[in-house]
Amino acid sequence: MKLFLDANILFTAAYSKQGIISRTLFRLAEAGRCSLITSAYTADEARRNLAVKAQTALPEFRKLLEAAAIVREPAPAVVARMKQLPLAEKDAPIMAAAVEFGSDILVTGDRRDFGHLFGLEVEGVLVLNPADTLDRVMSEVKR
Repeated sequence: MKLFLDANILFTAAYSKQGIISRTLFRLAEAGRCSLITSAYTADEARRNLAVKAQTALPEFRKLLEAAAIVREPAPAVVARMKQLPLAEKDAPIMAAAVEFGSDILVTGDRRDFGHLFGLEVEGVLVLNPADTLDRVMSEVKR
């Protein structure tokens, strides 16, 4: 199962001791139960936010990022399609990368910008919050 990680998932995994679910996704990837991808755009957003809010978490962020494949930016045509969902200008490239690079799930805790898509499939990519993603991955592990 291929998981595309939004910036808030990367941030939470690096910063928060309460980010147990985000961290668990990384542990499951290390165990070969799923694969993690993100884009440079998404990773840069997380890095900028950590630099402002939690600079001491940057070393952990860099370590965690090694477990995820960093994909190139999506084609402009895919980004344009995602803006029609509707998605904010800043979020369309995230959804587009998840779609273009064959993710099974876009994992995001961003209820404000992605909440209207939670539980929905967008061009083959299911948009889920971290808890629902963990449930989905664990159900695959039990099979």
